[in-house]
Amino acid sequence: MSKESGARARGDRQVGGLRRKRKAWSLWEERRVPSDYEVVSHRFHYHFRREPAPFDLDPNHPINRWYLKHREGSPFQVDDWEQFRDPARLTYKDYVTLQKDRELYVDQLIDDFEREDHYRRLPKAWVDLLEVLYIPSRFSGHVLQMSAMYWAQMAPSAYITNAGYFQGADELRRLQRSAYIAKALSLDHGEHLADSERTRAIWEDDPHWQPMREVMEKLLIAYDWGESFVATNLVVKPVYDALMNVAFSGLAEQNGDDLLHLMHRDFQLDSERAANFTVALVRYATERVSDHRRLLGEWIEKWREPAYRAAEGLAALFEKAPHGMAKEAVMDLVRASHRTFLERMGLA
Repeated sequence: MSKESGARARGDRQVGGLRRKRKAWSLWEERRVPSDYEVVSHRFHYHFRREPAPFDLDPNHPINRWYLKHREGSPFQVDDWEQFRDPARLTYKDYVTLQKDRELYVDQLIDDFEREDHYRRLPKAWVDLLEVLYIPSRFSGHVLQMSAMYWAQMAPSAYITNAGYFQGADELRRLQRSAYIAKALSLDHGEHLADSERTRAIWEDDPHWQPMREVMEKLLIAYDWGESFVATNLVVKPVYDALMNVAFSGLAEQNGDDLLHLMHRDFQLDSERAANFTVALVRYATERVSDHRRLLGEWIEKWREPAYRAAEGLAALFEKAPHGMAKEAVMDLVRASHRTFLERMGLA
C-alpha cells in the first residue's frame, strides 16, 4: 500500500500543506479511528442506565420516572446496545444529501406532469376516489411520523435513535407531498379537495377509515419503547406501506395517474431502508437474547389483526376505482408482503 492510500484509509487530513493523522479514540476496547457515523452516535445517550436517574433532576421528576418505566423498564433489552449498527450508517449530513437528490427527482416529476396539464386530464371518478382514499392519508402518515419520533426519542442508543429520526423525516416527506397533491387537484377539480375540515371529517367519520384511525391512535399510546418500535416498524408501518406505496401505486398506474404511481414507488425506497434497519435491529436483539423472539411474537400478534383490519377497510375502496382492484387481491398482496418481511427476521 502506498503512503497516500494508507493515509486515506486512516482518514488523515491535509491541513496547510501538512498531513495530519487522525488519532484513535479510546471509546472502543481496540484503539482505532471511528467513522463519522460512530463519532456522532457512540454512547451519545449518556443517560441510559444512569444512576440514580437518567437526567440531572430529582429522581421522582416526571421525565425521569417516564424514562425509567418505559425505557429502562421495557422488557426489550440487551446488555449492550452500543454495538448495533444501522446498515445504512447515515449521519445527518448523509441523510440530507440523499434526500435532497430524491426530492429533486420528485420535484422534476411534478414539474413534468404539470406541464402536461396532468391534474385536469384525470377522470372525475378517479379524483372522487382520491378524495376519500388518498387525501386523508396525511392524517395516518402524521401518526406514523409521530410514532417513529417517539420510539426514537425513547431508544437506548443513538445508533437506534438516529435511524428513527430519519424514518420520521421520511414520513413527513410523504405526507407533505400528499398535501401538495390535494391542493393541486383542487385548482382543477374543486376547492373542496383542499378543505382540511372536509378531509378531517372523512378521517374521523368515514367507515372505511375508522379501523385505520383506531390502530393509529392506539399506536400513539404504546408507551413502552420496545412495543412502540415493534408495533410501528414490525406491524403497522409495513402493512400500511404495502397498502399505500405498493398496492395504491399499482392502482394509480391502472387508472392513468402515473404521477402518483411514480411518487409512491419513490417513497417505497424510504420504506425499504426502514425495513433493512428494522431487520438488523431485531436480529441484533434476538441473537443476544433468544427469548426476545417470544416477546416480539407476542407484540406482533397483539397488533397484527388490528393492522390487517385497517388495511381491509381501505382495500374496499380500491374496488371503487374506475379500473378497480378486488379487495381480496389487495389484502393478499398486503399479507404476503408482511409475511415475507417477518420471515427475514425469523418471526413469521
